[in-house]
Amino acid sequence: MLPASRLDDLPGTTRVAVLFQRFGPYHHARLNAAGKLLSVWGVEACAIENTYAWDKVEGASAFTRVTLTERDAGDRQWRHELHRKMWKALDEIKPQVVVVPGWSFTDALSALWWCAKTNTPSVVMSESTAWDEPRVARKEWVKSRLVKLNSAGLAGGTPHRDYLVQLGLAREKIFLGYDVVDNDYFQRKSAEARSQRSEVRSKLGLPENFFLASARFVQKKNLFGLIQAYGRYRALAEKSGTEKAKIWPLVLLGDGPLKTEIKKSISELGLETLIHLPGFKQYDELPAYFGLASAFVHASTTEQWGLVVNEAMASGLPVLVSNRCGCAADLVSPGVNGFQFDPNNVDQLAQLLLKISAGNFPLTDFGAASQRLIADWGTERFASGLRDAVAVALNNPRPRAGLFDRLLLRLLLIQ
Repeated sequence: MLPASRLDDLPGTTRVAVLFQRFGPYHHARLNAAGKLLSVWGVEACAIENTYAWDKVEGASAFTRVTLTERDAGDRQWRHELHRKMWKALDEIKPQVVVVPGWSFTDALSALWWCAKTNTPSVVMSESTAWDEPRVARKEWVKSRLVKLNSAGLAGGTPHRDYLVQLGLAREKIFLGYDVVDNDYFQRKSAEARSQRSEVRSKLGLPENFFLASARFVQKKNLFGLIQAYGRYRALAEKSGTEKAKIWPLVLLGDGPLKTEIKKSISELGLETLIHLPGFKQYDELPAYFGLASAFVHASTTEQWGLVVNEAMASGLPVLVSNRCGCAADLVSPGVNGFQFDPNNVDQLAQLLLKISAGNFPLTDFGAASQRLIADWGTERFASGLRDAVAVALNNPRPRAGLFDRLLLRLLLIQ
């Protein structure tokens, strides 16, 4: 393995292909940072997919962008097209290392097969933990075979690194920094919103103090639990003698298939005047909400990471984060910049909402602590972690893909 003291010596001309399903704002920020250290080709499987409604992001200033298909159709024909175009693109790029996103999607499997065929080392990027989903022994065995085909890893945080170790990748070959956002962007833009507080609040129709949450309206985000906890918070606040005008509203950004049910739940609890639903907001709209919020809440029952927490912390907010979020272990320091909670314990979250909205709570101190903590998890960390993983991959023998491994990749790809 390359000594730690020599990791910085990797030439900037080292040719690396980094794969993602689709480029959103986060991927652009990471790849532009990595492109300052390496010769990076960003390969996206599709220009449009159904999970995230991001506008198309331009500005590949420090990397070369390659888009393989227009839209993720999700069917076998599209997967075959993606596999064919992936091999053609990698043949043309001729990367010295290929960086693959996990082990489940067609782009990752296709690239792993190409690496086995060409004897090119690969690095696996992972934000999975051992506990974010129920684990089945047969699937874990297959996953372990795939992970061991990689020469190094780039993980989200410490729980994600532990899971890669569990799957068979050596700990000293795993680096952190996969799940980061452009901290400077959120810090700067949220500060701009605060400097125009009255004007922005009036324009967006926001209350003076409020809890902010931002999530897709899907089951795992636990928005029904959040709404119930908020209802109990209101009851506790009223019982403690808090004036109605001083009870913080909840601003819930997002959209999705559960929107109708969520609105119904809010109505049944009589919270229509206290829970605001501004809808889904694009990347450039988010900092205004972060800038004017008083605290951020993320209540998912399962979450591989939770990049929205990074955004909130970079914006200088105290955070309340479910302990089932992969980011909680590394980003949330209880009693310093926020608190962790059990997403299935509505009363616990309600008490935390009451605690953090109390008039004597040190919101400013907690927000400043958030910015200090997140400073170590910016795009520079992705870039340096990727560089170090690539260095390890280039300076160690590539794991041999035997006949069984190749057959396994083929079988998974033709499903």
